[in-house]
Amino acid sequence: MQNNASQQQNLVPFTQFPQDLAAGSLPEFSFIVPNLCDDAHDCSLNVADSWLKTNIDPLIKNSVFQKDGLLIIVFDESGNDNTNGGGRVAAVLVSPAFSKVGYSSTTFYQHQSVLRLILSGLGVKILPGSAASAPVMWEFFAFVPPA
Repeated sequence: MQNNASQQQNLVPFTQFPQDLAAGSLPEFSFIVPNLCDDAHDCSLNVADSWLKTNIDPLIKNSVFQKDGLLIIVFDESGNDNTNGGGRVAAVLVSPAFSKVGYSSTTFYQHQSVLRLILSGLGVKILPGSAASAPVMWEFFAFVPPA
């Protein structure tokens, strides 16, 4: 996208999100990346939680999202120490219409699993790189996954 002017036309600043949400004109796919403070990288979890409450809570309560939306919140890294939860990252999947309520998994997933889930959900048949062989995350949903 960086070198493709026509694709750059599809990028919308996050400042537009509240207006699009209120108008019910959300795109089929959004990728939201908070800044390094709001994503808890450089600041506390309380700061990240406040950002989520302010920016994402309205999405979850929105009727358009309630109908068939999926929100994936993933941390991108943790400590390298595999004791005390290190070496693992948290992921939360929220879909009022499709998620299994209160479900958690002990399956080892990778970031490529999130990419595989997203691309499969968008109907992409040929998955790139490690996403093609990454564990699929359909177990979180109360429906039969697409073939």
